[in-house]
Amino acid sequence: MKIVSRIKLPIETEMELFEKKFSASMSSKVSLLNRITHYVVNRKGKQMRPMFVFLIAKMTGNGQVNERTYRGASVIELIHTATLVHDDVVDDSDRRRGFFSINALWKNKIAVLVGDYLLSKGLLLSIDNDDFDLLKIISVAVREMSEGELLQIEKARRLDITEEIYFEIIRQKTATLIAACCAMGARSVMAPDEEVEKMRKFGELIGTAFQIKDDLFDYGNERIGKPTGIDIKEQKMTLPLIYALNNSSSQEKKWLINSVKNHNKDKQRVKEVIAFVKDNGGLDYAVAKMKEYQKHALQLLETYPPSPYKESLELMVNYVIDRKK
Repeated sequence: MKIVSRIKLPIETEMELFEKKFSASMSSKVSLLNRITHYVVNRKGKQMRPMFVFLIAKMTGNGQVNERTYRGASVIELIHTATLVHDDVVDDSDRRRGFFSINALWKNKIAVLVGDYLLSKGLLLSIDNDDFDLLKIISVAVREMSEGELLQIEKARRLDITEEIYFEIIRQKTATLIAACCAMGARSVMAPDEEVEKMRKFGELIGTAFQIKDDLFDYGNERIGKPTGIDIKEQKMTLPLIYALNNSSSQEKKWLINSVKNHNKDKQRVKEVIAFVKDNGGLDYAVAKMKEYQKHALQLLETYPPSPYKESLELMVNYVIDRKK
């Protein structure tokens, strides 16, 4: 059985019902909108985010979920989808999960409006049901994701990212939404504040490890075999590169910054940068950091008694680290 199917096993029924409720939460009187949202729903990814919501809810709620859990998962997925639609416009990307992106098929103006529509649907789903505690969790996440994206753009212009700033960017950009999923799951079953915070922290740790893993893919992996160098071409400062920059001579540093800034389209130069980062311990350092976050996340689960939900969450933590794409 595939690892994702094994993770999903204890929440299979909930996920099936969730898909129906999620589709219903997108419906509109405007047929163009329905056509587009239907396209979105049918091209879903692995649905890791709602899986976190249900697994955490069941682990902290004695195996039970309720309507608030379904609404919380739907809000997360609506807002996550809205951010992906907007991201594709920002990045001028015409592909998403191997399919054409909305902006490629329906142009930027419609894509921006669809993103706004999904965002408002998510907010109203909480407001209409008086889920103000859940709304606060997701609203904080949206604010942080926007700030993280802008902080990255600001820093990319000057390439002056320290490790501290890098971790702040990925905490906001990537980890904060997974943290919101975990907090949302616990809060939906009325877990006490300290437990909600503990689960939020758990999600933040996994989200950070997830992003470091993504950084490592730029330097090649078992499945692809060869490095992609896409992050270097896009002048994105990844953890292996930051480590190499901070642990090189001033002359090497100059060469690295110049390469990333002015020669990022030169394939040979990008190859040389990748080799330099590898030779100077950038990858080993990033792997060690990622494993630190993994270990810390697993420690937070230790206080819970054995259950299929806890086991799936442990599998999920390890999947984030071991995945091949």
